Amino acid sequence: MLGIRLAIAVPVTAAVSLAMFAVASMSPFDPLVAYLGDNFQRATPSQREAMRAAYDVDQPWWQAWWQWVTGLLHGDLGWSSTQSQPVTTVLADRMPFTLALSGAALVIGAAVAILLGVVAGMRRGGVLDRAANAFAVTFAAVPPFVVSLALVAVMAVGLRWFPASGAAPPGDPYTVAGVLRHGVLPLIALTVSQIPWLLLTTRTAVVDACASDAVRSARARGVDGWALLRGHIAPVSVLPSLALLGTRLPELIAGAAIVETVFGWPGMAAVLVDSAAALDFPLLAALTVGSAFAVLAGSALSDAAAVALDPRIGMAA
Repeated sequence: MLGIRLAIAVPVTAAVSLAMFAVASMSPFDPLVAYLGDNFQRATPSQREAMRAAYDVDQPWWQAWWQWVTGLLHGDLGWSSTQSQPVTTVLADRMPFTLALSGAALVIGAAVAILLGVVAGMRRGGVLDRAANAFAVTFAAVPPFVVSLALVAVMAVGLRWFPASGAAPPGDPYTVAGVLRHGVLPLIALTVSQIPWLLLTTRTAVVDACASDAVRSARARGVDGWALLRGHIAPVSVLPSLALLGTRLPELIAGAAIVETVFGWPGMAAVLVDSAAALDFPLLAALTVGSAFAVLAGSALSDAAAVALDPRIGMAA
């Protein structure tokens, strides 16, 4: 199944990159404005034409796409005009910050949501169940940027417990301690955005499992507590959670971009906006194709994990 999914992912990501170049070519932004900045208004028509020729901004989108694909096949992701660096250098500098923030938020959010969902589902109608439902419903309706702004106002500005932005004090180099301290608020904001739907899904699956004939029979035989959860409830309740984890990657990527922007986190969000506004095709293509492949990989891995846990599913590719 994974082999077939991988074979399907190749033409899908190619189609995504092709569509990205086609759609970006329709943008009303003039990439020359981003290249020249304040000098754009003072540049003469001949200077603008020379700059367009130097940066190849007038070439057809399909020609730009083919140039990017041929370079990719040779291991060259191209030159980022907005960052004045090779795309590989931009990714190497910024991608670790985004991956660390997103990965930590996904792991912590999944652990908290599954734990609360299991306990709430097994004690349906209790205080914890009502509190967990209220939390999930409330924060499912609150956008990540609102949570981020609230954290900045309370924890950074009001209480001064954590820095408000960046990953290091201005002018200082990055250190492990500094990055961890600056990353607390972005991590909380992104984690909170991942919990609600996974919590509700886990709780519903546990409630349904508790009402099944198998669980009722186990309880009649005296099985309860951890043995009941491990042997009868968890195996059938974890599958919906796994499926949801694989499909929530687009939300995680979008949420990470919003949170990074609010907190000034030195990840990929800022360069993504700059590359889109300036039609920086090589960098924009790398980010778009990478995001698409991550979504496809997450979906395939969640399905593979479901089959591994319960071979009766017999899922086809």
